[in-house]
Amino acid sequence: MVKLENINNIFLSDSVINLDHGDPTAYEEYWRKIGDRCTVTIRGCDLMSYFSDVNSMCWFLEPELAEAIKELHDAVGNAATEDRYIVVGTGSTQLCQAAVHALSSLAGTQPVSVVAAAPYYSTYVEETTYVRSGMYKWEGDAWDFDKKGPYIELVTSPNNPDGTIRETVVNRPDEDEGKVINDFAYYWPHYTPITRRQDHDIMLFTFSKITGHAGSRIGWALVKDKEVAKKMVEYIIVNSIGVSKESQIRTAKILNVLKETCKSETENFFKYGHEMMKNRWEKLRGVVKESNVFCLPKYPEAYCNFFGKTLGSYPAFAWLGTKEETDLVNELRRHKVMSRAGERCGSDKKRVRVSMLSREDVFNVFLERLANMKLIKSIDL
Repeated sequence: MVKLENINNIFLSDSVINLDHGDPTAYEEYWRKIGDRCTVTIRGCDLMSYFSDVNSMCWFLEPELAEAIKELHDAVGNAATEDRYIVVGTGSTQLCQAAVHALSSLAGTQPVSVVAAAPYYSTYVEETTYVRSGMYKWEGDAWDFDKKGPYIELVTSPNNPDGTIRETVVNRPDEDEGKVINDFAYYWPHYTPITRRQDHDIMLFTFSKITGHAGSRIGWALVKDKEVAKKMVEYIIVNSIGVSKESQIRTAKILNVLKETCKSETENFFKYGHEMMKNRWEKLRGVVKESNVFCLPKYPEAYCNFFGKTLGSYPAFAWLGTKEETDLVNELRRHKVMSRAGERCGSDKKRVRVSMLSREDVFNVFLERLANMKLIKSIDL
């Protein structure tokens, strides 16, 4: 009798694999081993009200989630939480939209320009153009931005798609004219060294890329300014009348497990994730080196305050390039690999973004197909 595992491998070997989306299923095995420690029981009479804390500005934020967020950031040392308002959202996508809305509504002149340095997260374009708001306007690459008037710069660090550490690019002397939204979705020790405790006006985080629980759709913002936080809350109230309590309770439970195990030798999630990502990047770099067709960015090592030693970066996405004049997204599609075109990220057709967060079997099939592309190229030459 053929084993089910073998049947799955046969099916996968001939199927299209989608590495366009950053669906973080790579961490399933860790959470399977954790077992029932993250189980949450919710009775039919629980969590029925819209309200979580009527005395809080963000009245739909569950108090236990707020506490879990503060404690985890304190344990990891990646962001300051003191003297800040926590705004919870349906993923950081909603929070980014809420922050752009808040800053634009408080600006003296509209529409407010929105920019990000290329290569940038492609969804920023969709977030700022989809509703065709008159309050703000997408102006593209921050490197080329020279328009007068108020602007918002979106800074992702480590950057999506290329994994580099980013700072602001526009940097005008008039602080009232320019505002910054810092997206730290990947500033966690399994992806990059934690070199400092980030301290910015608006900092976005997402549950999905920390632990892999993308389906819970939870993100949070740490916001210094009260009026900005109020406007963000107002946006979320109009947009979705709050955020799922069930998701918040589950998130709080899992974040508490993260905090409790982050110093453990055997159960440290960040250690597990770091070793997995390092292993995957080493395998990918090996294939790329052998191919003589592809290229990848190189990342400097840095001292990580969380792990207490010097480490490299292992981003959630590979910014894969080709040395040849070819449309790489179509080349990969021809080999049944879906990726995100570099042109969507403000780059060119010789670059693609590839997720490093798929299940192990999918990642291995990707490596095999990439290696075969090298062989096909050699025959063509």
